[in-house]
Amino acid sequence: MAIDIHWIRDDASLADHCARWQSLPFVAVDTEFMRVDTFYPIAGLIQVGVGTTAFLIDPLSIQQWQPLAALLENPGVVKVLHACSEDLEVLLRLTGSLPAPLFDTQLAAAYLNIGFSMGYSRLVQDVLGLELPKGETRSDWLQRPLSETQVSYAAEDAVHLGEVYEQLRPRLSDERAAWVLDDGAELVAQLRREVDPDELYREAKLAWKLSRAQLAVMRALCAWREREARARDVPRNRIVREHALWPLAKTQPDNLQALARIEDMHPRTVRHDGEFILDLIKRNASLPPEQWPPALPEPLPIEASAVLKQLRAVGQAEAERLRIAPELMLRKKTLEALLKSGYPDGPYQLPDSLRGWRREHLGEALLQSLATVGQQS
Repeated sequence: MAIDIHWIRDDASLADHCARWQSLPFVAVDTEFMRVDTFYPIAGLIQVGVGTTAFLIDPLSIQQWQPLAALLENPGVVKVLHACSEDLEVLLRLTGSLPAPLFDTQLAAAYLNIGFSMGYSRLVQDVLGLELPKGETRSDWLQRPLSETQVSYAAEDAVHLGEVYEQLRPRLSDERAAWVLDDGAELVAQLRREVDPDELYREAKLAWKLSRAQLAVMRALCAWREREARARDVPRNRIVREHALWPLAKTQPDNLQALARIEDMHPRTVRHDGEFILDLIKRNASLPPEQWPPALPEPLPIEASAVLKQLRAVGQAEAERLRIAPELMLRKKTLEALLKSGYPDGPYQLPDSLRGWRREHLGEALLQSLATVGQQS
């Protein structure tokens, strides 16, 4: 099948095509980007697949993204993507909008029990019987002109994505198609939830081992690192390496020599930001107790692993009954949140992260399973 490739390199052309796409039942969307030394992805290409035509939108020459934003937000046009978490970041950064409704073909494959977390090439081979060329995913998408191989690769991705959707969608019941869209909406919602830099210390490695006074320092370090990474548009580890955060909060060095001896502390960080980091530690180490964060809960004890396994089995049994990939059922974080709500003796509460059809299908069974744990102990 010959693919028709059409370039969109100016605002008027983008507006014209987006207006036409507004009447379609679905569009396939893919992105190519670079993210080597930056916090945010840099868009190199946006592909829209419509039938046998691949529209290649050049983000280096487009200024007005509102027409594409309007298409992404049109509830009447399904946006088809694959394993799209990074694509969503690219689209949000460019257009300020995110796709809704969103149909992720990787999720659809899991709901059809074809496979969980399937790569795009493998899915195309499984569903369409086509072998895609490899080797362009890591090429330079900001160079101009793009090579013929890059253009061909990008165009094929977009067109075959639409074909995969047309094969997968009829195989899903309306109920399961709704589950795919619900999970897509949750991906979008997660990205829209603005992470508060002042709350990041809660997820820092070993933070639960710190005293409340030390947590005040960890909170300040994590928040500063996040804000600086965004402001300088560099990866977080270029500000302070992750493994340096805990010893910084624990030992609280007060001079540059002590700072340089911190495990995994990069000499560049000491040179560029050392004095500021020392001042940040000093200021937050002297906060009064009423301004300290609350202590963080300890991780679940080793004995809880048997209960986690029992809860996972509840999800697996339901997955077998529904004939979907078991990994779709219950995320580890959700199970841990459920267990932490009442371990070891209960009562337990279903966490907010257990939503929608999963709560409906599994909520009661999980609580009943935990009730039997209480009886056994």
